[in-house]
Amino acid sequence: MILPHALAHTGDTPLVQLTPASAEHVRFYAKLEDHNPTGSTKDRAAAHIIDRQLESGALTRDSLVLESSSGNFGIALAAYCAYRGVQFRCIIDPRITPINERLIRAFGAQVTCVTNVDDAGGYLRSRLAEVQSVLTSTKNAYWVNQYANPLNAEAYFALAEELRADLGRIDYAFIGVSSGGTITGVSKKLKECFPNVKIVAVDTVGSVIFGGAPRPRWIPGIGSSIVPEILAQAKIDDVVMVDERDAIKGCNELLEKHKLFNGGSSGAVYAAVKSYFAGKTFEVAPVVVGIFADRGERYADTIYDRAWCAKMFNAS
Repeated sequence: MILPHALAHTGDTPLVQLTPASAEHVRFYAKLEDHNPTGSTKDRAAAHIIDRQLESGALTRDSLVLESSSGNFGIALAAYCAYRGVQFRCIIDPRITPINERLIRAFGAQVTCVTNVDDAGGYLRSRLAEVQSVLTSTKNAYWVNQYANPLNAEAYFALAEELRADLGRIDYAFIGVSSGGTITGVSKKLKECFPNVKIVAVDTVGSVIFGGAPRPRWIPGIGSSIVPEILAQAKIDDVVMVDERDAIKGCNELLEKHKLFNGGSSGAVYAAVKSYFAGKTFEVAPVVVGIFADRGERYADTIYDRAWCAKMFNAS
C-alpha cells in the first residue's frame, strides 16, 4: 500500500491469537490497535471526526479544536489536526505522563494544564470546565466532546467490520471503557453482524462508569470519574471490573509470554478475559476477541517500572 501521507490511512490492524492461562479452552484473538499511525485506536476517532466535520462545515480551518485528554486521544487529535491544517488546544492535567505531553506538543498542539482538583478527587471535571471557559471566550472554537459526540462511536464501525471479516464468527468481545466511543461503536455494529455476541465492558476499580465508588486511579485510557453520555447507546451485556494491579500484571504477562508491548487498558482486557473464563467449560470453544488499544512505550516509566508501581500501589 502506497500512501500520500503517514496519516492518510487508519485501521486494518492485525489480529493475533493468544492462549491466556486459565482461558486455554477459548479461541482468543487480540486486535492490535497500536498499529494505527500514532499508536492507538484513537486515531480512528480523531481522523473520522476531523474529516467529517470539515466536510460538513461544522469545522473550518479557522477553527480552534478543543478537547480534554490525558493521553492517546490528545496525541491523535494533535496529529490529525496538524495534518488537516487546523489549530488544536489540548486541556491536560498534572497526571499526564511526560511522554504523552511531549507527543501532544511535538505535533504542534497548544496545551493548557489545569491544576484544580475536582470534587471527585481528580481533574476531569476541572478540565471540562476549562473547555467550557474557552468555548465561551473564543470565536470559532469547536469542542470534539468525545464523551457525547456520536461521530466518536461511528468511527469504530469500521473496527467491527474488520473483526467480522477476519473472524467470521464472534461469541464474546472484551472492550475497555473510558470515554465510551469504542465500545459504543463496536457493540452496535457487532450486534448487527452477530446478534448473539456478548459484549463485555472492561473497567478498572475506582472508576464510576458502572456505579463503582470513586478512588484514585493511575492508569490512563481506561475508567472515568464521569459516566460518558455516549454509553447510553452502547449494547453491553456484562461488565468486568479489574484492579489496576491485575492490569499491570496482565501487561507484563503479555510482554513476557507473548512479546506484546501494550498499554494499561490492554493489560486490563487480558486480565478480564482470564478471570471471566477461569473454570468455565464449553462443548465448542467460543471465539473471543479483545481490543488492545495502544502501545506500551508510553507506559515505560509507569506501569512497566517497578519503582513507580511500588510507589503508587505500595507493592514490591
